[in-house]
Amino acid sequence: MTPFMTLDGLAAPLEGRNVDTDQIIPARFLKKRRGEYADYLFYDLRFDAQQRPREDFVLNQAGFQSANVLVCDENFGCGSSREAAVYAMVDFGIKSILAPSFGDIFYNNCLKNGVLPIVLPATTLKALRLELTKAAHTNTSAKNTPASGCHDGLSITIDLKECTVACGYFKQPMHFEIDPFWQECLMKGVDEIALTLGYSEQIQQYEQKARENQPWLAP
Repeated sequence: MTPFMTLDGLAAPLEGRNVDTDQIIPARFLKKRRGEYADYLFYDLRFDAQQRPREDFVLNQAGFQSANVLVCDENFGCGSSREAAVYAMVDFGIKSILAPSFGDIFYNNCLKNGVLPIVLPATTLKALRLELTKAAHTNTSAKNTPASGCHDGLSITIDLKECTVACGYFKQPMHFEIDPFWQECLMKGVDEIALTLGYSEQIQQYEQKARENQPWLAP
């Protein structure tokens, strides 16, 4: 995984409560390999029965096609435990998801795969989604899309060390909570096993001291 320190991203508003993992990655695509899921993220929402892009789906719209941050509604990622839902996010380029609440398993799968799930108040995110939609429409109408693909009013900055989210809509950065263990994992770009192995020297020292102090417990 790539270490996550700060992210200067492009945010896209995704409406709808209880977006489940089957909507994120339909079951018929679950046998793909890691790295092959990008085309299937939100497949039945992104494409119609003739596999044509749906113009009304946010990630098909010009202002949001290169988004790497999603601003979502309540209970995002509920449903089944399929980890491929997060694989699809990673392969598509989504690095962080903001929502008032998440499905528990999806939330933890995000952390294990380098995607930062951020919980912020529902009213705040509802207003932010509205502002993002307005900003995209304004930029498209004015034809002032920057060459970088990042639109005025749609950029967002996430600082994992400080646990803050900043954007043009917020008067000041919003603070979020994250378990310190997972914060360290994300900042180092490792999962929980790799993080533990990184402390192997300290673990060996502890075990050695334990054997010396309590030799009757040693095998």
